[in-house]
Amino acid sequence: MTEMSLPLAIKPTVALDSGARAQPLKPLVPKRLSFRWLLSGPILLLVCWELAAALGWIAPHTLAAPSQALSTGYELFKDGELVPHFLASAGRAYSGLLLGVIAGVVLALVAGLSTVGEALLDGLVQIKRAIPTLALIPLAIIWLGIGETMKIVLIFTAVLVPIYLNTHAALRGIDSKHVELAQSLGLSRGEFIRKVALPSALPGFFVGLRIAVSLSWTALVVLELINTQTGIGYLMNRARDWGQTDIIVVGIMIYASLGLLSDMAVRALETRVLSYRKPVGG
Repeated sequence: MTEMSLPLAIKPTVALDSGARAQPLKPLVPKRLSFRWLLSGPILLLVCWELAAALGWIAPHTLAAPSQALSTGYELFKDGELVPHFLASAGRAYSGLLLGVIAGVVLALVAGLSTVGEALLDGLVQIKRAIPTLALIPLAIIWLGIGETMKIVLIFTAVLVPIYLNTHAALRGIDSKHVELAQSLGLSRGEFIRKVALPSALPGFFVGLRIAVSLSWTALVVLELINTQTGIGYLMNRARDWGQTDIIVVGIMIYASLGLLSDMAVRALETRVLSYRKPVGG
């Protein structure tokens, strides 16, 4: 039987020449992009937005162009009006974020390393997970008033959930061999938490932290529309009454920039802290 009469599935393969080089396989997971490339998407969006405004596809009274918003933001900054509102918003967001991170990590450690702790805490956190932050605003106003405390507490409750869930999942996923090794070495409870549990929980913690940073700003956007006299949300609410879309866009761009920069800072910290891990495709 000749080679031409063989079925296609069993035709002999042609051997590669010993001097020929095999083509490298394309990686299944792409390499991690540098931070400057992560800005390409937002920059492209701004360019398209500006072009649409220049061509008249977007009316100024409907949505101001990015260039107009930047000019307005510069004027607000030069007049000294923007900085106090920016600091007020940043103070609320990062105060709630800090408290939520601390509480989330502590609760995750208690629930992740103790059966009793998980029985008492995990159900409560799951209940809070199912309740939107907006649904708690009426009760928070009744209990805490409409001042700064109410806003910080609601941001704190929003941030706590992703920190707890991801850190708790990482703790529950600790390799049993590490636990057995710690027992054989006679590590105390505190040493086990410091040398085994916390390092093992760091990857999950950073995932939760990235989500929490975004939640702190998204919660703040809504909360600053409730009877405030300072903050970026207050500027946007006042601009809405006067139809000043350029100021509204300034506020949106500030929120977006702070959220993106905060996320990039967390990713940079994660890369530095977890430098011992070789990322897939990296």
